[in-house]
Amino acid sequence: MSLFRAIATVGGLTMISRVAGFVRDLLIARYLGAGPVADAFFVSLRLPNFFRSLFAEGAFTAGFLPLFSRTEAKEGRAAAQHFAERALSLLLVTTLAFTLVAQIAMPLVILVLAPGFANDAVRFPLSVSLTIITFPYLLFISLASLYGAILNCFGRFFAMAATPIMLNLVMIAGMLWLTPYTPNAGYALAWSTLIGGILQFLWLAWDVRRAGLSLRLRRPLINDKVRRLFRLVLPAALGAGATQVNLVVGLILASLLPAGAVSYLFYADRINQLTVGVVGAAIATALLPTLAGQLARDNHAAARYTQNRAMEFGLLLAMPSCIALLVIPFPIVSILFQRGEFDLATARETASTLFAYAFGLPGFVLSRTLTPSFHARQDTKTPVKLALVTIAVNVGLSLALLPVLAHAGLALATAVAANVNTLLLLITLHRRGHWQADDRLKQRAPLILVSAAAMGVLLVLLDRFALPEWYAGGFWLRVSALVVLVGSGLLVYLFSTILLGATRPGEWKAILRRS
Repeated sequence: MSLFRAIATVGGLTMISRVAGFVRDLLIARYLGAGPVADAFFVSLRLPNFFRSLFAEGAFTAGFLPLFSRTEAKEGRAAAQHFAERALSLLLVTTLAFTLVAQIAMPLVILVLAPGFANDAVRFPLSVSLTIITFPYLLFISLASLYGAILNCFGRFFAMAATPIMLNLVMIAGMLWLTPYTPNAGYALAWSTLIGGILQFLWLAWDVRRAGLSLRLRRPLINDKVRRLFRLVLPAALGAGATQVNLVVGLILASLLPAGAVSYLFYADRINQLTVGVVGAAIATALLPTLAGQLARDNHAAARYTQNRAMEFGLLLAMPSCIALLVIPFPIVSILFQRGEFDLATARETASTLFAYAFGLPGFVLSRTLTPSFHARQDTKTPVKLALVTIAVNVGLSLALLPVLAHAGLALATAVAANVNTLLLLITLHRRGHWQADDRLKQRAPLILVSAAAMGVLLVLLDRFALPEWYAGGFWLRVSALVVLVGSGLLVYLFSTILLGATRPGEWKAILRRS
């Protein structure tokens, strides 16, 4: 499967997942709003997802996938299967031990990650209880990530990309059907998260078997390949998860603010992650096995071309979202979430946070297109060194902006850190000769920016002069206003990119036909 066909597959399924996720978030906003229960649940959800992104989907996949791909290319399918079985046993033992320790020490873990909850008689015990339920999700999603990496190496992207849809649907069902039987909706969501993780694992294990690879549990054994995996995974734990570390820094500091700050950051990040998740994650998922395969065959020219096209594709899809979130954050937040427990004041605070996050959206997406270039070369140390700089920038800015901008300052610090990370990745790849912008990227990148700016002007005019009366209307009129904003903006952006030559319709037709 070609890179762009793979991106289209992953991106399309991720978009469906994000739509399901928005339905889930709308229900969360209605049932929980931005109160103590919401803060406690978001902490319980962030914790296993943080370690999942940092170790399982981030570091472990970054180390495992290139080794598996190279083993299959050089030694054959049987050797690759043997390596995968050793990796599976190792991942199971380490993740299970980590989960058990975390469960025992959960009150201490919450004190570290949400110190502001320490003297809160509601948020602290509730956070501990909910996280004890959600944390085993890490075990199942870690195993699922290994199976997903194997499928991606085989060019089978569908099953892994579809797993988030399953989780969102389970959480929606849990909210609607389990809430009456639990103390509050937070418990229903926590149990739904765990059940969703189990189903995700079973789904991917079944698809790997369909692909002709039946993995057996072997006795954990440290051989040369496993040692190499360790050397790749350990530094990648920070390098692949720089964004996650920065988000957790924001969580720790937000817990020190009045109730609601954690929730504002969560809701704003959910909207911001729509583009990062659909575009950035889709490109990264498809790019790593593509680059690993090209480099395994010593085709460095093809790898550089692939890198440039991934960056071009990332810019093309990220920039309109960035501009839209900068110029119309409040209408987006208000129309999507403002109902039930999610009131006008909550909408305003969330919108200011979303505005701050939007500055980092290009960095969030482009870093996903650059990091795989290091991992495909089995270099996980360089990203971690750059991540440490990024984390230092984030912490310093967060501490400086917290007294001035509160939760919005934390979002802005994360955004700036994301852009710094992308800049450092670009400079390093360029200096090593692994990347140089080709003529096509140099020509099209400025045209993409001009097209996005033209779209932004239209959105401002519609927001200020054409739609205020729609905002004051009923539910369907408000939804219609959002549809007009999004639809008109996309049409202007698409027309501008084609008119200026930033993209060509023939290229999209070729992507859809290519296999």
